This record gives sequence, structure tokens and C-alpha cells, in this order.
Amino acid sequence: MTQRSVGAAQPGVTVFLAAALLRLFPEAERQVEIPATSVNELMSALDERWPGMRDRLVDSTPAIRRHINVFVEGERASLQTPLRPGAKVWVLTSVSGG
Repeated sequence: MTQRSVGAAQPGVTVFLAAALLRLFPEAERQVEIPATSVNELMSALDERWPGMRDRLVDSTPAIRRHINVFVEGERASLQTPLRPGAKVWVLTSVSGG
């Protein structure tokens, strides 16, 4: 019988942040592991680590902002998208021009 540690860390997801976010949050890391079971939970966890980040990513409705794209394992995601341990999540900014 194996023994589980009390308070063991929840398995995380690997998050890749856009370069534009790194300019806004210089202390942020390009790639980080965050424990989360949904994109919404992930956004809150990022904000705990780097205050103000959730406001940059999520609007007041709440929904992911129009100029932000979140992909989970290559599929576009919403705040309600569940995350499995070990998933790869990309938080990208839209590119526009004229």
C-alpha cells in the first residue's frame, strides 16, 4: 500500500505565454507549470502569480478577451475548457495589421 502525501501538489499544466505578455509582466516566465483543472482556474492562478494578468486576459463578462487566444493541446479554448494533468496551454495575443 502506497502512502499519499497530505497536501501534495496538484498535477499541473504547462503554460506558454506570448511575448507581449512578458513585456507587460517582466517577471513572468515564457513557460511555466501551473496546477489548474480548467482554463478559468488557470487564469486565476496566473493572476495570483503575476497580479493584473487576469484583467489583461479576461473581460468582465467573464470571457477570454477578443485579442487573446488560448489553445489547449492545439484546440481553441474558453474559460470553461477543462484541463487534464500534463496538458500544454498556449496563451497568445492576436496579430492584426492594416
